[in-house]
Amino acid sequence: MFENKMTKKIAVTAILAAVAAVLSYLESLLPLTLLIPLPGLKLGLSNIALLAAVYRLGLAPSLAVVLVRCAVTALVTGSVTGFFYSLAGGLLSALAMWLISRSDRFSIFGVSAAGAAAHNTGQITASMVMLGSVYTIKYLPLLLLCSPVTGFLTALAARPVITSKYLTDKKRG
Repeated sequence: MFENKMTKKIAVTAILAAVAAVLSYLESLLPLTLLIPLPGLKLGLSNIALLAAVYRLGLAPSLAVVLVRCAVTALVTGSVTGFFYSLAGGLLSALAMWLISRSDRFSIFGVSAAGAAAHNTGQITASMVMLGSVYTIKYLPLLLLCSPVTGFLTALAARPVITSKYLTDKKRG
């Protein structure tokens, strides 16, 4: 079906970006803050696709997944500020997960939790810059406490995707 590995890699990257965008949009419909009243708290469902990209495709496709997800979600929701928060968190998360996944010292669960923590850190940093205030940093410790839980759940959902033989022939990029 695919003529070469590069074509397959591009196609899989596009599919993962679309999945990430859909999951991000669906997650925006979940009223998680009604259960846990913490601004910015999300399950991180789109990180299922990002973890798959990190483990199976490499850094550049992972960054492409983040960029496409952020752009599509911003277009669908109409949130320009959300785009910048999501982009800052997503890029930092992708980079952290890629770096940590390169080591054999961490399981997918540790990598995912680190990605969740990096995402929260990126979003809080973006909010401090955009609002011109350091006061939003007070939410970071609370968000970081949630990172192991959300990271674990994301990794649990991502593991079957990552081990799928349909993604690529390559294990890490």
